[in-house]
Amino acid sequence: MTSKLSAILPDLSPWRSSADFRLLWVQGLITYFGSFMAMIALPLQIKDLTGSPFAVGAMGAVELVPLIVFGLYGGALADSADRRKLILWTEAGLGALALVLLVNALLPRPLLWPLYVVAAGVSALAGLQRPALDSLIARIVPHDELTAAAALNTLRWQIGGIAGPSVAGLVVAYFGHAPAYAITIAGFTVSVLLCLRLAPAPPAHDARKPSLRGIAEGARYAWSRPVLLGTYVIDLAAMVIAFPTAIFAFLADDLNAEWSLGLMYAAIAAGSVALSLTSGWTSRIRRHGLLVIVGAAVWGVAIAGAGLLGNVWLVLACLAIAGAGDTVSGLGRSTIWNQTIPDELRGRLAGIEVLSYSVGPQLGQVRAGAMAGWTGTRPAVWSGGLVCAAAVGLLAAALPRLVRYDATTDEDALRRRAEKEAAVPS
Repeated sequence: MTSKLSAILPDLSPWRSSADFRLLWVQGLITYFGSFMAMIALPLQIKDLTGSPFAVGAMGAVELVPLIVFGLYGGALADSADRRKLILWTEAGLGALALVLLVNALLPRPLLWPLYVVAAGVSALAGLQRPALDSLIARIVPHDELTAAAALNTLRWQIGGIAGPSVAGLVVAYFGHAPAYAITIAGFTVSVLLCLRLAPAPPAHDARKPSLRGIAEGARYAWSRPVLLGTYVIDLAAMVIAFPTAIFAFLADDLNAEWSLGLMYAAIAAGSVALSLTSGWTSRIRRHGLLVIVGAAVWGVAIAGAGLLGNVWLVLACLAIAGAGDTVSGLGRSTIWNQTIPDELRGRLAGIEVLSYSVGPQLGQVRAGAMAGWTGTRPAVWSGGLVCAAAVGLLAAALPRLVRYDATTDEDALRRRAEKEAAVPS
């Protein structure tokens, strides 16, 4: 029984083997909790001020350009600067922006425009930070433990994703927006203190300064690798076409269940947690391309179900299934990225990865908000899910190398393993 249980439960090897991984895991959990508080409070405040689904969806458009620009630049910066310092200073900046939200919320008549300005600023800082965070994992975790590390990081993110939205919905409903922003500030303060304890992560001795040429070098590498390209394209397709979280407030209204808004956000996280808590089997998977494809297809089908069904509990169940599917796809993507990308390009490729899994949701919010204003909320949800599932099927047929990817035979994966083993002192 014990052996069967251990085969299902999360693989804790990265937690045991890397002190920096443990520190980043705890720091990230605290940050995610605070960030999700603001993520719920901010669109709710825009909704309260405007009553417009388009105004809420426009937040994604405001965030898009900073994310693209600073995500790419952040990737180049992560290859040429100390990644620890980059994480530390951007975390402090995010806390300062949360303070702006708190001050605005405390005004007798809160203003609308600062909400969009802060949303753009958060997007810019997140774009700078994520490549440094993502590229650091492959350096501090052993090669064979990368899938387990991805599963543990997903579990961390989703614990915050359940607690943050659930508590935020209650905090905003009973106490207002300001307390939610205050909790966000407290979270970033603790996170900065933890980041100070991370070991330095300097760049390679021959690293070049960030430049457009360096960014282009990373893009050429990604373009020359069909497997990497496939992971980006499938994730973008799934998120742009079927990411309806910006209109959850209106979906809850349509179902006559306004109380379910926080649960809708939390349901996606709950599905992901359920998958992560039983993720031990993923450490034995070698066909990670199939994980990407199957997970994205499940996401699309489940989102379609959430839009078609009229019972709020069935909608929540569909959202939980969608969260599990997205997690499966994310584990496949993260493992392929960390197994195949050279360390000297990891920051720049992480910048492209940020665009892959962040720009898609921003565009998805714009699409969902605009379509909901045109067709109604529920058609905007179910149509996106169905088109997503169809798009994933077509892309899988067009990307045979992604379908065939095997960590035990792929040349890039074998090369990265050999380099990492050679770097370990005997």
